[in-house]
Amino acid sequence: MTHIIRHYVEGDLEGVLSSWESASKIAHPFLKEEFLETERYNIPNVYMPNADTWVAEVKGNVVGFIALIGNEVGAIFLDPKFQGIGIGKALMDKAQELHGTLEVEVFKANSIGRKFYGRYGFEFLAESTHEPTNQGVLRLKFVPC
Repeated sequence: MTHIIRHYVEGDLEGVLSSWESASKIAHPFLKEEFLETERYNIPNVYMPNADTWVAEVKGNVVGFIALIGNEVGAIFLDPKFQGIGIGKALMDKAQELHGTLEVEVFKANSIGRKFYGRYGFEFLAESTHEPTNQGVLRLKFVPC
């Protein structure tokens, strides 16, 4: 499937929120609705203004995004209908092209995300607790060869 990776523009917000919400329901079923509601507000109002965000576009529609804070992957989400066909990898490739070495935190219970990062080549650094949710998180690092 043909896709374009491009810089985020203001008109992309609806697609970003839609891809986040649909992917979160599958990857994060353990998160409480109150936390997700807070995140729905935080994405456009707190995170996006402080991140370098790139979107994946298919046939003119935003189907996913990656938000970077320096070499930290703050978020990467892809509409589940578009997972498994290389678009998530293309988003991560863009981040790697921009920053080389990358770091990310992923919920320990997020088997989908952990599998994706593992296939990409991220390696374990540390484990901690995400205070707002009391969930375990893993810090991972990718170093290009």
